[in-house]
Amino acid sequence: MKITTDRNVKYQVFEGIGASGAWWAQVVGGWEHVDEKSGLPVKERIAQLLYDNEHGIGMRTYRYNLGGGSKNSGSSVFHNKNRMAESFDVSETQYDWSRDKNAVEMLNLAVKYGAQEVILFSNSPPERWTKNHKSCLDKAWHTNLARENEANFARYLADCAEHFLSEGVPVKYVSPVNEPFWIWTEKQGQEGCHYTPFGVRRILRQTALEFEKRPALKGVKLSGAENGDIRWFNGSYTRAVLGDEVIRRNVDAIDVHSYFLNDPLNCRTVFLRGFRKWLDRRYPGIDAKTSEWTHMKGGRDKGMDSALETAKVMFEDISILNVTSWQHWIAVSEVDYCDGLIYINEDDKTFETTKRLYVTGNFSKYIPYGARRIKAVCDDAEVSVLAFDYGEKTVVIAINPTSGEKTLALGLQGNVTVAVTDDEHDLYEYTAQDASQLKLTARSVTTFVCD
Repeated sequence: MKITTDRNVKYQVFEGIGASGAWWAQVVGGWEHVDEKSGLPVKERIAQLLYDNEHGIGMRTYRYNLGGGSKNSGSSVFHNKNRMAESFDVSETQYDWSRDKNAVEMLNLAVKYGAQEVILFSNSPPERWTKNHKSCLDKAWHTNLARENEANFARYLADCAEHFLSEGVPVKYVSPVNEPFWIWTEKQGQEGCHYTPFGVRRILRQTALEFEKRPALKGVKLSGAENGDIRWFNGSYTRAVLGDEVIRRNVDAIDVHSYFLNDPLNCRTVFLRGFRKWLDRRYPGIDAKTSEWTHMKGGRDKGMDSALETAKVMFEDISILNVTSWQHWIAVSEVDYCDGLIYINEDDKTFETTKRLYVTGNFSKYIPYGARRIKAVCDDAEVSVLAFDYGEKTVVIAINPTSGEKTLALGLQGNVTVAVTDDEHDLYEYTAQDASQLKLTARSVTTFVCD
């Protein structure tokens, strides 16, 4: 089997990998006990595993949830209490920056250990400005943000961005809406607000105008519309966002959520390809970003089954939709679901890593910020490959989902650093001196860094 790369065929410049701190951070950020293996407090070890490039997987982006205030008011009781979030908003004249203490602690630890880009995202406006004074809906398909309060919400977002910047947090983006199409009632189990495409346009425009008034926010961009399914209504929300001149000058990409797994017809890749072609035709030069995805499957799968599914989706989004960054939904999970990269157990305050964590590291640890994706071809149709070029280095990622080992030749010269994640290894690194005699182990994701 041979992989051939061509540096003359260039695609998108890649920015990095990230994950969200909702809603686990408000739990883990309060854990003070020490992890015996690392000697660090558990909360620090988790931040290190996620964001440190030497002792972890070196992710770049941290998504911080600006809560709507359900935890402050008790207005809604979700089936999972951790999904009730705090808001800094208190009154017309007062913010309480001491709120959300544990989540802010995890935000700061993520930055300490290597996060270079922070995105502030909001599931719901603060309850004081919603129609029902809750951070979720009473009525399906109705927006909960009163029009007369859109300017208030925009000021709040700008104030939060300025506050965190003043604290040394590298806020690069603010996302005012999240999955605007879905029906976020209390039964759905989390804070949320429905918006029509034109509702998204209004709030993003109002926020953009507010940001443009403030010199401290120069360089901070908006993120949106974060629609919740790769199949439906991305065109509608994208037209609303990019069709407004004020918004357009305050965004550098369209952000989508990449939910929807393959069915027997493999429709997911059809939708990715169709949306990319539509973007290139209607809005040439606009990048796309995956701002949320998780393997929506029940049970705690810590092994390679879920990890290979994750790698497959990352490969598809990067190679078909040409995304310039890719973000997991939550970094840490406390439930029996295939979502977090790390699982926590709240009863004894312990944690467990997953193969999803290390497979993500096959991307995040080895693709430098600013690397350009280049053409890569494998003559074995069962293996998926990506390649990136950065200076004098070429990075190749190969996904082998089969149960058999494969012999590989890379059409490159020089020493090769190899990092393997499979059923037996977690980002196991070694150096190979012959790029024509390499191996892909069974059920593996392998990264090759070639000088």
